[in-house]
Amino acid sequence: MLSQRRLADRLPAGTARVLSIDGQLAPVAGSPPRPPRRRALPDNLAYVIYTSGSTGRPKGAMNSHRAVVNRLLWMQEAYCLGAADRVLQKTPISFDVSVWELFWPLLAGATLVVARPGGHQDPAYLVQLIREQRITTLHFVPSMLQVFLEAPGVPALGTVRQVFASGEALPAELARRCHARLAAAELHNLYGPTEAAVDVTAWRVERGARRSTVPIGRPVANTSIHLLDAAFGLVPIGVAGELAIGGVQPARGYLNRPELTAEKFVPDPAAGARGVPGARMYRTGDLARRLADGSVEFLGRLDHQVKIRGFRIELGEIEAALAAHPAVREAVVAARAGGSGETLGDRRLVAYVVTDGGPAPALEELRCFLAQRLPEHMLPSALTLVAAMPLTPSGKIDRRALAAMPAPMATAARAPVPAPPLLAPASAAASGGPSSATLAAAAAGGPLTPASAAAGGREP
Repeated sequence: MLSQRRLADRLPAGTARVLSIDGQLAPVAGSPPRPPRRRALPDNLAYVIYTSGSTGRPKGAMNSHRAVVNRLLWMQEAYCLGAADRVLQKTPISFDVSVWELFWPLLAGATLVVARPGGHQDPAYLVQLIREQRITTLHFVPSMLQVFLEAPGVPALGTVRQVFASGEALPAELARRCHARLAAAELHNLYGPTEAAVDVTAWRVERGARRSTVPIGRPVANTSIHLLDAAFGLVPIGVAGELAIGGVQPARGYLNRPELTAEKFVPDPAAGARGVPGARMYRTGDLARRLADGSVEFLGRLDHQVKIRGFRIELGEIEAALAAHPAVREAVVAARAGGSGETLGDRRLVAYVVTDGGPAPALEELRCFLAQRLPEHMLPSALTLVAAMPLTPSGKIDRRALAAMPAPMATAARAPVPAPPLLAPASAAASGGPSSATLAAAAAGGPLTPASAAAGGREP
């Protein structure tokens, strides 16, 4: 702690080391008045933040001063903090959102308000702090934003003028809820992995927008977004591909992980055209597509693709379809090992659903709703209503906690499923094709008995 000798008696007792600027640091006064020579260069390391790895071994992403400063300058130009703004810093410093929460207000001359440790998970405390400190700018992971918006007193927080969401996909219904509960605030959807300097794309969510999904937007300054096929070729507009990040934002690589760095940080074919030969781009492992207006839509994780009964399935697509139901607030879909009575080694789709607080829809209703939007092999065999999604310390949905829950029994076959749009029930019967009841039971996995086929479901 830096202080002065005359204030020593007024400091609270503690273990912090106190340095008095007119005592121990007095020799500094004799130093030359000019600033010391700057030794750090733009491409020097600014920080290392660890992110979880698919093998369970964390990876340390190394980000440079150039990337961080680029990100901060872009944010100031885009959102214009001023002296009257008050930014809430509540993200733990082990997560990269804390970088802009800490440095953006200091760069712009705004006020930085630091929440108590763990306060980011306490909606009542956050409401009180925002009200008392007259916060204008803050960030939420969508899962935590969902919880925060339902806290008493949120609509009265009239000082909030901009809310930033990142870390997970932002559901369209949640965006509409945010606008309804925070009437004076703009909502911005940001996207970026730990392997880049915080965020690489941004999207302003318009009030009253009727989009079924919220795009992650367009790249920030000095950044490029590539959507690639399996051969690293660019995919056409509207076609899904792996999202790769070029420009100044990608990290330098992983600390002490040269093999993994070479795998994920690959040569950027567009770097030569930008006059930066040898530059690399980061393969995120995220699935996305470019829309006709040039914005990018996030579709999910490539490692969230599963293969069930020969079909490759993107779990995020099922989650988006479930979230479109008016009674559904949140939805998570997982592939679980086969339950009791199912073939050993079988995998089935299980959906976990949080409703909007009104009467819970029947499971049969949800399944019929999905059947009108998805092919049969993408229909969950079990739908489980949960009071709230479990969250990680950073406020994201804890998929591991969901996986630890007892596997629900298959319930999907209880509901008759409408036939696919291209196959009417009458023509299916006439051609000897499967009936909608047979398709419903088949979607639950495992063999059918004549009784279960006739009843439109599997026997327990």
